[in-house]
Amino acid sequence: MNGNISLKLLKKSLCTTTVHFKEQPLSPPLTSLQCGTILQSLTNTKSFPKGQKLHSLMVTSGNLLNNTYLSTKLAAFYANCGRMAQARVIFDGILLKNSFLWNFMIRGYACNECSLKALVLYREMLSFGQKADNFTYPFVLKACGDLLLVETGRRVHSEVVVSGLESDIYVANALLAMYSKFGDMGLARMLFDRMLERDLISWNTMISGYVKNGNPRKALEVFEKMGKAELKADGTTLLGILSACAELMALKLGKEIHAYVVRKSGEIRNEFLTNSLIEMYCNCKSLAYSRRLFDGVKLKDTVSWNSMIRGYEQNGDAFESLRLFCRMVMEGAEVDEVTIITILGACDQISALQFGMSVHSCLVKKGFGANIIVGTALIDMYSKCGSLSCSRRVFEEIPRKNLVSWSAMISGYGAHGQGEEAISCYHELVANNFTPDEGVLTSVLSACSHAGLVNEGKHIFNRMTIEYNVKPRLAHYSCLVDLLGRAGHVHEAYELIKTMEVKPSSDIWAALLSACRLHKNVKLAEVSAQKVFEMNPKGVGSYICLSNIYASEKRWDDVERVRAMVRSKGLKKPPGCSFVEVDKMVHRFLVGDKSHPQTHDVYAKLKELNLRLKEAGYKPDTTSVFYDVEEEVREKMLWDHSERLAIAFALINTGPGTTIRITKNLRVCNDCHTVTKMISELMNREIIMRDIHRFHHFRHGFCSCGDYW
Repeated sequence: MNGNISLKLLKKSLCTTTVHFKEQPLSPPLTSLQCGTILQSLTNTKSFPKGQKLHSLMVTSGNLLNNTYLSTKLAAFYANCGRMAQARVIFDGILLKNSFLWNFMIRGYACNECSLKALVLYREMLSFGQKADNFTYPFVLKACGDLLLVETGRRVHSEVVVSGLESDIYVANALLAMYSKFGDMGLARMLFDRMLERDLISWNTMISGYVKNGNPRKALEVFEKMGKAELKADGTTLLGILSACAELMALKLGKEIHAYVVRKSGEIRNEFLTNSLIEMYCNCKSLAYSRRLFDGVKLKDTVSWNSMIRGYEQNGDAFESLRLFCRMVMEGAEVDEVTIITILGACDQISALQFGMSVHSCLVKKGFGANIIVGTALIDMYSKCGSLSCSRRVFEEIPRKNLVSWSAMISGYGAHGQGEEAISCYHELVANNFTPDEGVLTSVLSACSHAGLVNEGKHIFNRMTIEYNVKPRLAHYSCLVDLLGRAGHVHEAYELIKTMEVKPSSDIWAALLSACRLHKNVKLAEVSAQKVFEMNPKGVGSYICLSNIYASEKRWDDVERVRAMVRSKGLKKPPGCSFVEVDKMVHRFLVGDKSHPQTHDVYAKLKELNLRLKEAGYKPDTTSVFYDVEEEVREKMLWDHSERLAIAFALINTGPGTTIRITKNLRVCNDCHTVTKMISELMNREIIMRDIHRFHHFRHGFCSCGDYW
């Protein structure tokens, strides 16, 4: 009876944090069995503070002295609470270790990011003659998977087979998870198909494995078979399937899953499901559905905000992405690395340099400054916003650069037409004992293309396999075709395409088509265009390019024939659109735009500029207008171009000497290029313009591209 009273008192004291064991001595003391029972309960609930109190009591009462039973229970308690240092001290002091103790320790290490220690302990266990069982292997296999130790994992698998435990469902599930982490879904599927018994974890492991290894269609196949097996999906299943829907842009199935979640809301509880639905709708370009879900979440976490912000950024609505970010900060939500990278991507879409600088200041305060991923995003943002000097400064400040950061810097130089600097940076990378990978080589070849460095580009392309064991891929061939084509070697580019080791893509033929437009090679343009039409029938750009080639030759019947093809396919050319940032506000102008509040002033400024330019000798180049209309009409059509509206607006709203930065969604036409050069001299302004291909730095009547774009 007294023992029962003591047990009740201890339970009461463990539930009250203000009670101290010394203040309320228990008499008579608890037995080992009673301590073990309570310790097991605390282990199951991971009640660490209460367990520490019990540990204290066992030490002071002497119960722990030479007590293997209690020491084992105590080590297991600390291991289950993730306190592996304390668990190890007790573990090392136990002479007679049973399988229960070994398994708890291996599990503790495997589940607390100490996978290597788990494997070392496993080998130590075997060396002591202790046999592994169905509680050991799942965590040993988990450790192998987490460390991506393929050979070790296969060896442990063979030990599982020898022990006869391969058919144990827990061990089998651990094997599926391990091979999924190795990326070997073929072997995982073979094991799955051989399983005599499968539970929900088995199906979920296969679904998530296929999704994570880039095969969402297989994930959906497994889900369909799971339904036929009459097994009900849980939150984990639905997370995997929603990820697959997002990858495949399978909106119809995604909506069905959403409806199922709503119907089963009382049964299925998973805090990540709403975020997953938001992500799925964003990937399927259904932002209205995403936003409705997002707005309905009362307690939004960082993932919710990031999913919605990234959704707008990926779907080309950088403005809404920036607005939502501002709201996120105002509401006090936690900004993380993903938020920063996403918002920097939104900034570079519309050249929001001042906004990007504010974000940079924010991330430095939050301690993300030395993060290489964030640093690389900053390099990219500054480069695409036209500030290459800031890109270089960030690049120099990154303490430990990787190939991605080098590639971003090289790419930045290339986009700004500084090919020599890009090649210099490339050689600097090699001198720092980095081996260029596919991405770096693509960046440097692209830089050569923008700068017209034909010999240098060909040399790098020819040497990449010999020196770096990188076999040319489509991206490398595309850069070389573009390089040769831009430089006027269109026939050499055509021969290269015909002898490529890989099948040419529509992008490669489009690069040749663009070169044919530049160098007025109609015959080869028709060949290239036909290839693009076959491979990418919905890509309106190539139809427009061919139409413009015909227009430049005044072949108006052919122009109408191509435009009729565009109309019959329901394709639409995107309107010209330019962005300009003034006082941290980004303004958008469409071609012929009259919706801006300052429209009257903008058009008045354009009229003034037109008069002054004509006085300075400007003669309109109407070859950029691909319509069979009167010359006077052609001239008027040129002055509606979006970049001219943006320049006029910036001239009105910024002080003398202020650099004007503009981003345009299409290639800048010849006449706009000429006009911008003249405005830079006439108004004594530097104008940095980014079009779809590259940057143009206009200063004192000249452009950095040397009229090569």
